[in-house]
Amino acid sequence: MHAARSRHSARVRVGALVAVAATLVSAGCAKGGGTSASSSTDAQADSGKEISAISVALPGSLSSLYPGQESGILNYNIANLFYEGLVGLNGQGRIVPALAEKWSQPNATTYVYDLRANAKFSDGSPVTAQDVKFSLDEARDAKTSPGIAGYLSGVKDVAVTGDRQVTVTLKQADAAFPTLMSTAGAAFITSEKFWKKVGGKIGTSTSLVLGTGPYKVTSFTPDSGITLERDDTWWGTAPKVKTINVKFIADENTRLLAAKSGDVDIAFNVPLDQVAQWKQISGERVEAVNDLSYLGLNFDTRVKPFDDPKVREAIAYAADKDAYVTKLLHGYGEVATSMMTPESLESVYSASEARQVLNGVTHTSFDLTKAKAALAASTHPQGFSAELTYPNTGPQIGLAAQALAQSVKSLGITLTVKEVPIEQWLATLGDKTHGVSFMWYFSTTGDPAEVPSYMLGAGNISGYDNPAVTSLLTQAAAATDGKTRIADLVKADSLQAADYINVPLWWGQSVTGFSAKVALKDFRAFTFNSEWGSSLYAPK
Repeated sequence: MHAARSRHSARVRVGALVAVAATLVSAGCAKGGGTSASSSTDAQADSGKEISAISVALPGSLSSLYPGQESGILNYNIANLFYEGLVGLNGQGRIVPALAEKWSQPNATTYVYDLRANAKFSDGSPVTAQDVKFSLDEARDAKTSPGIAGYLSGVKDVAVTGDRQVTVTLKQADAAFPTLMSTAGAAFITSEKFWKKVGGKIGTSTSLVLGTGPYKVTSFTPDSGITLERDDTWWGTAPKVKTINVKFIADENTRLLAAKSGDVDIAFNVPLDQVAQWKQISGERVEAVNDLSYLGLNFDTRVKPFDDPKVREAIAYAADKDAYVTKLLHGYGEVATSMMTPESLESVYSASEARQVLNGVTHTSFDLTKAKAALAASTHPQGFSAELTYPNTGPQIGLAAQALAQSVKSLGITLTVKEVPIEQWLATLGDKTHGVSFMWYFSTTGDPAEVPSYMLGAGNISGYDNPAVTSLLTQAAAATDGKTRIADLVKADSLQAADYINVPLWWGQSVTGFSAKVALKDFRAFTFNSEWGSSLYAPK
């Protein structure tokens, strides 16, 4: 069930997340942040002063404020300003209290949440257990919440079990479930009365939203921007910033000019080929953090000649991952050894320990001699021709595709590289026609099982069926010990790697620009996937 849930929601997100992340890792001339940038190193002293208003520039636009309707990564980032779940994530991805001040798990499939007494919606009305039940039931409905319903397909029942208590019962044990009760997953608590008043059409420019977070939305114009005001009814410590003006500025040059003019205080996803120019802006700080993204090669075993493991092995050894990271990403990323990112393990391991664990996953390194030997032992020793597409939103992926095509050319393999619109590229994944593809995945939950479950679970895009892998995924979902669970996932990843189904290439980074006016406390990989409004402050 865990695999089925992740598969549904991930398929939606891969498209939405990549579409709005076009500028996350574009090729450029600036030097990168190295391989250990899981957190910002540019901490600024807090002046303690309030900030009347800041402007946040996004590289894409939103058409809905409710992630249940539109589940792109930017939707999640912005929703964390005004929505809350039962729990939240901190900057390290660890679960912390939100609307639920405490919770318990009496058995493997039951979670009991006790709501804080002082939680209110931004209109001043109290949050009730019935509101929580209603919100979660709507989130489970694929008609009203197509972007997140798949995440909750493993939920059997949501019940009000006390004045301020809600109990969630699962169909079967799922170790990933606790994170889903956050706004990084599928819990966006709203008022039942409000939902019914607007006929379920929440998140629009006319209905807006009603949440419980540190900010409330006062205006929203799709394809233009959002205005948020500090919500004085919030149960937490009042944010330092009174007003946040979110601007949708898709054009990277326009965004740069706006920053130079002092009209942008926080810029999401600064293009790497512009980093040097952003750094030249007076008072500007440019900070890079690992962004929970994974890029790798994926093979469809239902397509000839990729049904032959030796063909897949040959291409795997022809991928020069080190060169991709140093020459194409200019250091803004690191060579990946697994589908899981190091940050997804950091709830259990330190950053260095996580990398050590993931280094234990079976993986290949660039070796054309081994590539030639593998192809020679395949059913196509003389080579073959195939098409490799990449999304037009990922220019760095196109460069990697060209580099890979050049490498395999010496083996006798002709890869025709083709740039296509993002929607068309998504349609090629698992289409039983394209035998080799790129997988570009951005995680919001940061759960270690999120990507493996999608890529290896039932109905996966590779047509891959390995009972041992399926068993390990099931074990991981039921495991109660974090290290045991990760060990099962590592074994599953290693088994598929030995079959050359998915070949990790890199884990990415994103770059954010900050004006001298504002800073973020403990800026890390999970920061924008958690409640970040109260972490804004005025630096000295």
